[in-house]
Amino acid sequence: MKAKKSNITTLDQFKDKHYGKKGTVKRDKLEAGYENFKIGVLLHEARLEKGLTQEELAEKVGTTKSYISKIENNIKEARISTLQKIIELGLGGHLELSIKL
Repeated sequence: MKAKKSNITTLDQFKDKHYGKKGTVKRDKLEAGYENFKIGVLLHEARLEKGLTQEELAEKVGTTKSYISKIENNIKEARISTLQKIIELGLGGHLELSIKL
């Protein structure tokens, strides 16, 4: 019996084909955009877990609901110091960063 050829493409294969290999400008831009998107999603999930509205979180941090919304929806990038303030003051958490080489 002959094995069937799989038409499944991995995410990395898709990105290689449509955005180039890692290290190319187009691929690096895609990866950076994903990281910002991921930060917004993590912030959104943490806020909901704490039972806070965007307005309540903004009040705790001293910013606006609009600013929190823009970070959560990947419209605006947050500085690390601002993100730390949101997480620590607003959510009572701790920001941890790591560098992978």
